[in-house]
Amino acid sequence: MTSLSTGFRALPLPIIQLSLAAVLKCGQSFRWTAYPLKLDPEDASSPTHEYRFCLRDRVVCLRQTATNILYRTVQPDPQPNANQRELRDAETLLWLKDYFQLDVDLALLYEEWGSRDKVFLGIQDRFSGIRMLRQDPWENLISFICSSNNNISRITKMVQSLSKEYSPPLLSLPTPDGSGVEDTYHPFPPPSALAHPDVSARLRSLGFGYRAEFIHRTAKMLVETHGDSIQPQDSDEPSEQWLRTLRDISTEDARAELLKFVGVGRKVADCVLLMSLDKTDVVPVDTHVHQIAIKHYGMKGSTKGKMNMTPKLYEELCTKFVQVWGKYAGWAHSVLFTSDLKSFALHGLLEPTSPLPSPVKNRKKRSREMTDLVRILPTPPSTPSVSESATATEIACNLSPAERVKKRIRK
Repeated sequence: MTSLSTGFRALPLPIIQLSLAAVLKCGQSFRWTAYPLKLDPEDASSPTHEYRFCLRDRVVCLRQTATNILYRTVQPDPQPNANQRELRDAETLLWLKDYFQLDVDLALLYEEWGSRDKVFLGIQDRFSGIRMLRQDPWENLISFICSSNNNISRITKMVQSLSKEYSPPLLSLPTPDGSGVEDTYHPFPPPSALAHPDVSARLRSLGFGYRAEFIHRTAKMLVETHGDSIQPQDSDEPSEQWLRTLRDISTEDARAELLKFVGVGRKVADCVLLMSLDKTDVVPVDTHVHQIAIKHYGMKGSTKGKMNMTPKLYEELCTKFVQVWGKYAGWAHSVLFTSDLKSFALHGLLEPTSPLPSPVKNRKKRSREMTDLVRILPTPPSTPSVSESATATEIACNLSPAERVKKRIRK
């Protein structure tokens, strides 16, 4: 792990494993902000953008070169000392590895999908590095309630409006272009903030339409069922913790729980299952995906006009895609879906700013590289105090370092 003069640290990772430019703009998450950077004419490999995301206790800043993800952690005042900063950077690295699921060898999956599917084979080089995020289920649920009859641009505005309206600012940070302009960053609001009686009317005034009632009632259901009191050892509300437990039950049972919420139909539930609850074979289906299936995969139907998406047709489409792509069918679907977005019409057609590394042919070699890639950071400074490494409550509860990180980093 190398420290850069700009304050960023480097995580070695080729673009074939993760393309920030694609993954953060393809409609999975809606709170990343992209800032163009001034290009260095003498360094064709310099990053083109900085991406920022606000967690509940920090802002994570990312840049990318052909061979590295560059990251840094920004926290509100008072600023941490050197030992604390090392620990916070270690926490951020753990979060990045979890959020981008870096334990999964994406190049190997692309190779498998390409061998099984000639359609995927035709797009895999142009749309490399598109992997599934592992998001916070609460934010993911509300984001996709907003997605009903909507587009990526409007969903992004809605999700960011929720944060600005119902979550206090965490910090302000100058934009990376050197202009001196500062942007203010808000975390995503917890369920209790959206469960108040006046939320629905306020969201309607902000342009949420019928989705305003869905958001309010879903938050209210969660708070009424699970409460909103945060225990001293916790960093988030009980309903947020409960949503994460859906990762540990079957796809069918988790889907049944999600379908109880107002504004959550089969497609929204499946988006949450795939994007935040570890159900990798789930393929969210809509008429757009149906058209792809008709055009490329031999499914019956007309490519002109919309067909009624019956439960039977939905299941047939899901079964078909799992047959084609296997247990990571949801991930493969995301690549194909992205390739069909109008906003990605020119993606991969322009000359890259730096040559991309070639996929590794030898699977054993690639496996060793991925093992090295996801290795946990070296132990933080040798003699941190209890307050820097673990609270007394965390020790009393026998929490592992990974569990402490999950509780401290509020998604």
